[in-house]
Amino acid sequence: MGEPMLEFNQQAPGPDGRVLYLEGHGGDTSNAAIAAARSGASAGYISAVGTDAAGDSFMTLWAREGVDANTVIRRPGVPTGIYFVTHDARGHHFSFYRTGSAAALYRPQEVPEEAIRASRILHVSGISQAISETACDAVFHAIHIARDAQVKVSYDTNLRLRLWPAARAAAVIHAAIGMADITLPSLDDATALTGLTDPDAIADFYLRLCPLVLLKCGADGCIVATRDSRTRIPAHRVKAVDATGAGDTFAGALLARLLAGDDPVTAARYANAAAALSTTGYGAVAPIPREVTVRALMAAG
Repeated sequence: MGEPMLEFNQQAPGPDGRVLYLEGHGGDTSNAAIAAARSGASAGYISAVGTDAAGDSFMTLWAREGVDANTVIRRPGVPTGIYFVTHDARGHHFSFYRTGSAAALYRPQEVPEEAIRASRILHVSGISQAISETACDAVFHAIHIARDAQVKVSYDTNLRLRLWPAARAAAVIHAAIGMADITLPSLDDATALTGLTDPDAIADFYLRLCPLVLLKCGADGCIVATRDSRTRIPAHRVKAVDATGAGDTFAGALLARLLAGDDPVTAARYANAAAALSTTGYGAVAPIPREVTVRALMAAG
C-alpha cells in the first residue's frame, strides 16, 4: 500500500553533452510489489492514480508484472506523482512532484478491507504515511484491519524528511512499527529516527517495537535480528550504477521468500542478492531481478 510515481532517471551525458532522463516507474511499495511478483509471490497493490497518461502507464505495468491492481483507484482531474533521480559522486538524489497527487488524497474509508483480510502480508512504509494526513490515517486503518485478521504487517521506514518534520516522522513511524511483525529500517533512516549510530544498538531499539528486524546496511549487507538471535549477512559485490530501488527490491524479495516458507535468515540472504542485482541497472523497476538470476548470483558466491 502506498504511492506509485512516474520516474525520470538521469543518464550519462551524450556525445553532445546533453543530459537525458530515462522514463520509468517508481514508488517504494509499488517497487516492492513488483520485486515480490518477480520472485514468485502473488502480489497486489492498494493505491490511487490519476486518469492521466502516467496512471495508464502504471496500470499497464502492473498488468504486465502480474501485480493485481483491482484495488487501485483511478481519480479523474488529479495527477499521478512524478520524480526525478540525479546522480553525482555522493550517490543518487531525488526531486519529487507529488503535492495533491491521486495517492496523497487517499482516505481511510477507501481502504479495501476485504482484500487485506484475504492477504497474508500487508506491506507499507514511511512514505505511504508521509504523503498526507489522510494517507497516514488510511495506513493505520489498514494495519488495524490486518492485525484483526491475523495478517502479518511489514513496515519499511523509507524516511523522507522533505515530506514531514523529523519529530512527526519518528512518532508516526515508530507507532506503526510497534504494530508490525516485520520491520526493514535502513541504517541511515534509523540513525535519523533514533539518534543511534551503532547497528546493534539500532537493532536493539527496533526489537523493542517489533519481533523481526531486517537492518539494511547498504554496501555492508544487512543484519537479521530477532529477540533470540542475530545474523550479519555480507553484501554481494557487483558493479553498481544506481541504487534507486535496492531497498524496495530487498523488501519485496524478502517477503516473497518468507511467504514461500524460508526462515528469516535464508530469506534475507536471497533478498540481499536481489537488492545487489537491482543496483546494476538504471531505474527502480527495470533492474529488479527474477528468481533465476538471484539464484545464479547466490550460487556464484
